[in-house]
Amino acid sequence: MDENKFVTMLEDEGITLTEQQLAQFRSYYDILVEWNEKMNLTGLTAKEDVYLKHFYDSITAASYYDFTTPISICDVGAGAGFPSLPLKIVYPHIKVTIVDSLKKRITFLNHLADQLGLSGVAFYHDRAENFGKDSKFRESFDLVIARAVARTSVLSELCLPLVKVGGHFMMMKGSNYHEEQQAGELALKTMGGEWHSVSEFNLPIEESERTIVLVDKKRKTSGKYPRKAGLPNKEPIE
Repeated sequence: MDENKFVTMLEDEGITLTEQQLAQFRSYYDILVEWNEKMNLTGLTAKEDVYLKHFYDSITAASYYDFTTPISICDVGAGAGFPSLPLKIVYPHIKVTIVDSLKKRITFLNHLADQLGLSGVAFYHDRAENFGKDSKFRESFDLVIARAVARTSVLSELCLPLVKVGGHFMMMKGSNYHEEQQAGELALKTMGGEWHSVSEFNLPIEESERTIVLVDKKRKTSGKYPRKAGLPNKEPIE
């Protein structure tokens, strides 16, 4: 996907980018490739791949959730900033918090945000299990989002404690989600969540399958969750 195709595909979804936003995406790509030579941020470095599989793929979340209002988002395990920073470029009024367990990725994100001129962003070097216990952040976000981080049973325990009651949790997944959904239902309900929607679509051009899962936070999460670091992945609630 070249830049022109990126622009026209977003316009088909009702999103029109300004020249400043296009310049931010160009800089994002250049900085990503530059830093990727020093540290492992992405396996994709060709411009067509980054624009399709990182930038465009991240923005597909906007087809299933309203980002046009000034909401607060927490992106758990965002890596190189996906999906929240492409969404931040398109919707500059949203407030973005990223938590990641690798300090050098946080260093990259701080540099990236500075170079792109992004405001209303905050990056934290922490384990999601510890972050979710912090009273400053626990049950404080309108939307918590995770893209290709872990299976549902694990993600529910890491992410739902951060969602305010009445807020939402979004998982961006690949294909064949049904089996994972069944296995993750107990953890999701234990954390106070209920299924809202499971939407499947194909990424354009390459036609790879994607699934976007939206969960409603209906009840407060018990104070015993999330459990200590490493335990949700080692002993998932299933």
